[in-house]
Amino acid sequence: MRFGPNLLEEILRRTDIVQLVGRKVKLTRRGQAFWGCCPFHKEKSPSFKVENGRRTYKCFGCDKGGDAFKWLMETEGLSFPEAVEKLAGEAGVELPQWTAEDEAREEKKKSLYDVIGAACVFFETQLYEAGGRAARDYLKSRGLDEAAAKRFRLGYAPQSGTALIGHLTAKNVTMDDMIAAGLVRPADEERPTRDFFFNRLMFPIADPRGRVVAFGGRGLTADAKPKYVNTGDTALFSKGRQLYNFAAARPAGLKAQTIVVAEGYMDVIALVRAGFEASVAPLGTALTEDQLHLLWRVAPEPVMAFDGDEAGLGAAHRAARLALPNLRPGHSLRFAFLPKGEDPDSLIRASGASAMQTILDSAEPLARVLWRGETEGKDFSTPERRAGLERSLSEIVSLIADGKIADYYRREFEERVFETFKRRKPARTPYRRGAAAQPDPVSPAMKSSLLAGGIGVRKVKESELCRLLLEDPEIAARQGETLAALHFSDPLLDRLRQELLNLAASGSRLEKRGLETHLVRAGLAELVENLRAHGVQAPASQESADGEDSRFLQVAAQLRDMAERVPERMRAPKHVDLEMTEESWRPNIDRLFGLRPKE
Repeated sequence: MRFGPNLLEEILRRTDIVQLVGRKVKLTRRGQAFWGCCPFHKEKSPSFKVENGRRTYKCFGCDKGGDAFKWLMETEGLSFPEAVEKLAGEAGVELPQWTAEDEAREEKKKSLYDVIGAACVFFETQLYEAGGRAARDYLKSRGLDEAAAKRFRLGYAPQSGTALIGHLTAKNVTMDDMIAAGLVRPADEERPTRDFFFNRLMFPIADPRGRVVAFGGRGLTADAKPKYVNTGDTALFSKGRQLYNFAAARPAGLKAQTIVVAEGYMDVIALVRAGFEASVAPLGTALTEDQLHLLWRVAPEPVMAFDGDEAGLGAAHRAARLALPNLRPGHSLRFAFLPKGEDPDSLIRASGASAMQTILDSAEPLARVLWRGETEGKDFSTPERRAGLERSLSEIVSLIADGKIADYYRREFEERVFETFKRRKPARTPYRRGAAAQPDPVSPAMKSSLLAGGIGVRKVKESELCRLLLEDPEIAARQGETLAALHFSDPLLDRLRQELLNLAASGSRLEKRGLETHLVRAGLAELVENLRAHGVQAPASQESADGEDSRFLQVAAQLRDMAERVPERMRAPKHVDLEMTEESWRPNIDRLFGLRPKE
């Protein structure tokens, strides 16, 4: 192939496909997508969809579709190289000069795929030979049968150190190709040419297209050093740019809009066998930026499932720091910490898939993990130490490139510092004999009511907003910026808000039934049921979408106004009706916060 996948991805990333298609087709925005009449067949109603989020076009009438390159090939009659060159020029991407040496190198890479494929078949066969007994016993001890081994194409590298060389030589593979594929170590002063892997359980590593490009090998003896070893960097493989099981996990992850990142091969195999098909692992190193971007191509918030030991916590904090400069609206990480001494494989074998699902459902957001990393187990008993914490948190925020996200993190950290260290109970006025009793500006009944702290008031409004979103999820796409700027006081309602924002940002189709299914799977079934039980009134406008948006914007404005009037909440009027029903206290809510009554 003339153009590498990274280059093509960069060109597509910089191309606005809506603008490109819009040169020939009149498009109208509906939610996150644009619609128009298909240019490939005659139609009266629009069935042609274009999405920047997915970087694709698709006609649901004639079934034509593809990416920006395909569009130019179909509408302008360009060849693939011509389409690449045209879009690269418009996107400002410099194409590498193509020479005869480049052609020869590309042909060489094609032959290396064949060499590695032959090695994979050899390792698979050796697993069931007499020499593979130790590897089979190890798999059995980990609960893997023959069917599981074949599903993941597990194999065995023989003890001799020259078995693979002999096998490939018999197939007329040259020594240079074996070395280039990372299968053989060249001779040195002390030892002759020998197999790269020997006496190891073998895990094939595939590229995003599913082609085997490398291997990971686990030692089968107690003194094997290191326990795991991977193929070195080759023309086909770089361990910092690929993920174990990514090709198989991607379709499942795109469908479920989630992907789980475990620490090792066996963890991924255990997760997949337990039903978590969208599971991957880095290749023996800490997560890299290239791997992070691979994950975000599948799901907006990958879940990092780390062991509950010190190494797992350290890996989590490194991944959290790595993500900061790369964060963008709607894309982040979540972290699921397993009990100490457990990994996904051991937890699933001991307690089943439901235990793992519970861990994943309780995954923590990135901001909370960063806060924990700076505060857990540390002493902040002095002003200097607290000041040091604030400086560390400021340094974390400074690493975030996106200004809006950085501002949200700054505010979140400030709130956590305030709640943890700076909030103080008001000092009591000393009692003096004979002094007249001073009336409390807020009655005991009011203090104990939901109105006193404003919590109940906010929750009513937040619940109303969420009910509107459940009735018309496309509001999240149309009013995403407004929704993202709100701060919910109720954690469950805020999580529902975040789930909607993530779905909208990912380009997923937002429809009522599909959203409720997603929220139930996300562990919010009870919340959805409660919100649905109360229902939502029909919009005042005859035009449904406009009416729902108007109602949404009205409630959002009220929530913002409440946030700005926090100090006034304790000065509630004496005539506020304290009966705890929404009907009886809605007028008082409006008076309390200076809001207009609903028309």
